[in-house]
Amino acid sequence: AVSAGNGCGHTLLTPHSGTLSSKNYPGTYPNHTMCCWRLQAPPGTSLLLAFGDVDLEPSEHCAHSSLLLADPQTGTAYGPYCRNSIPSAPLLVTNSSTVTVLFNSTSHRSGRGLLLSYATSQHPGMGGASPGMQRHPWDVPHLPLTMCFSVYCPAGCKDIHGDIWGNPSQGYRDTSVLCKAAVHAGVIADELGGQVTLSREKGITLYESAFANGLRSKRWVRSGWGCTPHGAVGKLPPLMCCLLSAACDDVLEVVAFNASSWWHEVDALGHDRAWVAERAALSTTGHSWAAEPNAETTWLELDLGTRRNVTGIITKGSSKQHDYYVTSYHISSSRDGKNWRPYRGSNGQEDKVFEGNADSQGEVSNAFIPPIIARYIR
Repeated sequence: AVSAGNGCGHTLLTPHSGTLSSKNYPGTYPNHTMCCWRLQAPPGTSLLLAFGDVDLEPSEHCAHSSLLLADPQTGTAYGPYCRNSIPSAPLLVTNSSTVTVLFNSTSHRSGRGLLLSYATSQHPGMGGASPGMQRHPWDVPHLPLTMCFSVYCPAGCKDIHGDIWGNPSQGYRDTSVLCKAAVHAGVIADELGGQVTLSREKGITLYESAFANGLRSKRWVRSGWGCTPHGAVGKLPPLMCCLLSAACDDVLEVVAFNASSWWHEVDALGHDRAWVAERAALSTTGHSWAAEPNAETTWLELDLGTRRNVTGIITKGSSKQHDYYVTSYHISSSRDGKNWRPYRGSNGQEDKVFEGNADSQGEVSNAFIPPIIARYIR
């Protein structure tokens, strides 16, 4: 799957699912642009496309701005679509493994543009746009009071427009963007997508804002019902850090810390302060671990004592008095402490860069999807 043109917005295309949008979405799309996405599913499967939002300025025969879909295998065309000629159903089921999506614009004044997602016929439970929420195909519909529903979330939900209300431990409001909340909770990986099962539960009245997997939730006071996404990884709620086990909220015990170096500080009063590796435990008060200044290669190593199933990590900066924090990092693992394997995430193509902290106070959670089985983590 590929995209080309100057009118492409947020796009994440994988063989089994993906998300695409016009430039500036949900702001007004620009004049005189075009984008062509070529979607290619594995042989033997067909493509399902969900129209999250098609808001192109109306014109006769959609001549000024249009969305056109074509199936080159059968010669079938769908569209053109614009505001006065919208798709007849929110979900388009094709009989082809290849679909071309073409968007173009001329001069216009209004319109959010378009937001689409797709999946293969292997995932028939794809999230479709629900009544009253046509702008987001991933929104949670109005749910019954019993066990709710299961839906397949396409890759690329993280950067769509829409807010998450709530956090992993307390659940989410039923107006949250479902698949985006599932990424936040560590149930699915944004670069891969996956199945999400939702249950409805009586919630508490206060949600605390949380930052997890590159997404920040809103802080919100509410009463009534909330929703909880579940998945194979489960719910997950420096440098100081701790590692999480597959039992969702269980913190793994670290038997030893090691580091590439540590900072021996002498403050203005002549007092010594040692920023040693042992101070990297998340529960440590005061200053944390820090590498020697100007060191070219820095790493922190956590020894779990035996091989464990590690599903996530929480990082935090040093205390308010010492305003230091790590903004991004890589993860490596080893079973013997000698041979190290970089963590590449669910797509397996390149070393994953984890988004760290933006201040010294807040905790940031990142899930390992798939989990890591190792004794040593760097």
